[in-house]
Amino acid sequence: MLKRHSLDAVIIGAGVVGAACAYYAARAGLSVAVVDRGAVAGGTTGAGEGNLLVSDKEAGPELDLALLSTRLWTELAEVLPPEIEYEPKGGLVVAPDEATVKALHAFAEGQRAAGVDAVEVPAHALHDLEPHLAPGLAGGFHYPQDAQVQPAQAAARLLAASGAETYLGEEVTEVLRDRGAVRGIRTPRRELLAPAVVNAAGTWGGHIARLAGTELPVLPRRGFVLVTEPLPSVVRHKVYAADYIADVASGSAALQSSAVVEGTPAGPVLIGATRERVGFDRSLSTEALRRLASQAAALFPVLGGVRVLRTYHGFRPYLPDHLPAIGPDPRRPGLLHACGHEGAGIGLAPATGLLIAAALTGAAPALPLHPFRPDRFGAGPAGPEGGPA
Repeated sequence: MLKRHSLDAVIIGAGVVGAACAYYAARAGLSVAVVDRGAVAGGTTGAGEGNLLVSDKEAGPELDLALLSTRLWTELAEVLPPEIEYEPKGGLVVAPDEATVKALHAFAEGQRAAGVDAVEVPAHALHDLEPHLAPGLAGGFHYPQDAQVQPAQAAARLLAASGAETYLGEEVTEVLRDRGAVRGIRTPRRELLAPAVVNAAGTWGGHIARLAGTELPVLPRRGFVLVTEPLPSVVRHKVYAADYIADVASGSAALQSSAVVEGTPAGPVLIGATRERVGFDRSLSTEALRRLASQAAALFPVLGGVRVLRTYHGFRPYLPDHLPAIGPDPRRPGLLHACGHEGAGIGLAPATGLLIAAALTGAAPALPLHPFRPDRFGAGPAGPEGGPA
């Protein structure tokens, strides 16, 4: 028998974004439930590295969102359990030549105007920050505001702290509507009735939008990560080559890779990052792994002889303009979106949750929602890549 229940909002998705929406909605006094077809952090969140970055974002709406989240993550680190492994380690972006240093300088100037702390590091000082870096680099920029969390733990602890009713292993089969407005959701086991439904379904955000009778062109963008054997403190910061910034901003469907290297409290070094649009193809790409290993060893030669214990991959929820969809959908009253963050969802989750809570309660948002409006893409279909796995 289907169970009915009245709530202020139902959140679809138990990843870090959905958990943050639940957390801030509960803090605003709302009664919320979270439903997910899998486990907490069972999708993109669980396959992430836990990046909390401002360094890779140019001045604009996404950087504003990241800066707000940076402040909120600092606050959350004070109240959530230490298992989230919050590390304000800072980031280091390195350049192979003078032309790239000049490009980074121009990029950093725009970021500084928005409130980012970007410190230029000359070539001779790079090894003061990272003693094991390869020789011959032309310089770089240090970003003290970059940080790290353990993503699955962050999602789980946020969700627990929210106190939200949680229904795992239940796929949403219908978004309930009454005279065009959203009124809740249905799973094979229950109905959850609410005047608002939040689509925080990550890569499956387009599927949920279609269940609600609208469109959001969310596509999966596959990425791989290598995990080394435990090591002593080889990498102090999150270190990446400057071409990573271009890869993040690219809309290409082809395989792209640029080294992102960082240590973890447990000892293993994480090596990313690749991007490619191949639908929900979960097969192993030896070419992607080969590129990652080669590029990481080029940045840190000491890694050339280190064993890789495992690799994992996931799917980033990609939207064509690289901005998430956040806020009410004017095409479907009662439907709100909080998805499409691509590879930045863990970092942007708290700000997203805060904005969703404001929209649910009618409070003034901390940032303008217009750049993130869900209807900015028109009504075109998402295409075959946008369906569920």
